[in-house]
Amino acid sequence: MNVGKTLFSQLMDFVPWSSFARIVERYQGDRYVKVLSCAEQFRAMAFAQLTYRESLRDIEASLSAQTAKRYHMGFRHAVRRATLADANESRAWQIYAELAQRLIAQARKLYAEDSFGIELQNSAYALDSTVIDLCLSLFPWAPHCYSKAAVKMHTLLDLHGNIPSFIHITHARIGDVRVLDVLHFEAGAIYVMDRGYLDFARLYRLHQALAFFVIRAKSNTRMRRLYSAIVDRASGVICDQTIALIGQSTATDYPERIRRIRFRDPETHKPLVFLTNHFELPASTICALYKARWQVELFFKWIKQHLRIKKFYGYSENAVKTQIWIAVSTYVLVAIAKKRLNLQLPLYTLLQILSVTLFEKIPLQQAVIHQQPPSNGPAHCNQLNLFSN
Repeated sequence: MNVGKTLFSQLMDFVPWSSFARIVERYQGDRYVKVLSCAEQFRAMAFAQLTYRESLRDIEASLSAQTAKRYHMGFRHAVRRATLADANESRAWQIYAELAQRLIAQARKLYAEDSFGIELQNSAYALDSTVIDLCLSLFPWAPHCYSKAAVKMHTLLDLHGNIPSFIHITHARIGDVRVLDVLHFEAGAIYVMDRGYLDFARLYRLHQALAFFVIRAKSNTRMRRLYSAIVDRASGVICDQTIALIGQSTATDYPERIRRIRFRDPETHKPLVFLTNHFELPASTICALYKARWQVELFFKWIKQHLRIKKFYGYSENAVKTQIWIAVSTYVLVAIAKKRLNLQLPLYTLLQILSVTLFEKIPLQQAVIHQQPPSNGPAHCNQLNLFSN
């Protein structure tokens, strides 16, 4: 089936091109375009992500060196850096944001049954953000502080499979908690957050949407204990209480009862206090859920190390957002291919193989068959366990 197809073309086959064409038509992305359609722009930028290209000139030179295979990769004409730069500057980044959401929807279905170490019937998400630093002189539209520019990537990570289910890109000055205003909460789902998202009015809206939260408490949160449940201190749980807020504004913002769990970390011996509106789960499970929030931190670290979102090919806001969304699409696309082809490799290893074999005309399964890890051996790097089967 894949005879004559490059590995790059096989990977691009997982893109829902018919849906992408409808998205492009809705935004009129290909209007008046004679060379380098939106589909070709996506292919060129995805190629840059997969092969770690440093610049537009680097992309142009790499594709020009493979003239015989370029057409079979989906390019009708040679890719010129000036044309690609103009496309990144002028074509709506929302085109690639919507494509990423379509791919995310596919990936979440594929990874829905994956376990993250906690047996839950509910969906579980970790919410956090990461700052992507920029140069103020080159990106004056994104001021962060006196001498720096930056954008912030707010991410809601599905803990089943570590697939981002929601991404929102803003200026770095936007507070983390404001992302709760644009999130659509899923009834019955559990949202795990750090204390930067502690806003009781917003959490009460989450509660009214029949969703659950697990969040760190701040030391100055005023509350009154109503009663305590029996706990097993050997598990690290110090107390499990039902409380009411008594602050002047917080009591109005969140008028119902909240569960307060105090836990001592067995490694650092640091006491942690969690607040949640879920009264059914064991206290130890609530603590384990908060520990699983670290997966979103690993996700940020991983994509910054292995995708091109720290060095940008264009300086406008549209170009930056286009590159970030195509980077996310590439990550999810490789995750989809890994799952559908049942490839028993960490995502990192698969990306490394693709980076040096994209022009090869062999089946993707054959390209990775000699790289299958031994069944009894440890992962190559602890950090990458997050993305292995």
